Amino acid sequence: MKMALLSLAFANSGRVPERFTGDGPDLSPPLKWEGVPAGARAFALIMDDPDAPVGTWVHWVVYDLPDDARGLAEGIGKGAALPAGAKEGKNSWGRNGYGGPSPPPGKPHRYFFKLFALSAPTGLKAGASKEELLKAMEGKTLADAQLLGTYGR
Repeated sequence: MKMALLSLAFANSGRVPERFTGDGPDLSPPLKWEGVPAGARAFALIMDDPDAPVGTWVHWVVYDLPDDARGLAEGIGKGAALPAGAKEGKNSWGRNGYGGPSPPPGKPHRYFFKLFALSAPTGLKAGASKEELLKAMEGKTLADAQLLGTYGR
């Protein structure tokens, strides 16, 4: 079975509901994954928007999720806690944690949630950038899965 990343809040390629955007309460959406490969000892998640006018905009970086994690609750950092040992990195706003879609008016943007199953935790401290996470994952990625959401104004 191939690893899959899903949300109960929206379908793959579907519209991200307003509650998970900067136009709403800006909560992180609930996520779950399945089909985890044998040997997975940690997970990492990156959410970004390649359609941003300034280039790819990073909305969320989460890593060192424990090997028994099979999802993230809605509202991480705003009432819901990360699983023990997990850390959040810096988004493109320069803050740790989730920042929902808030594109300029016009064509809807694509938001990619990318999950990585890792053979070992990264060991990074909280606040790492997407680039630092990608470097720390080199040689540790066993599988990946992706969920696409769209949002426009």
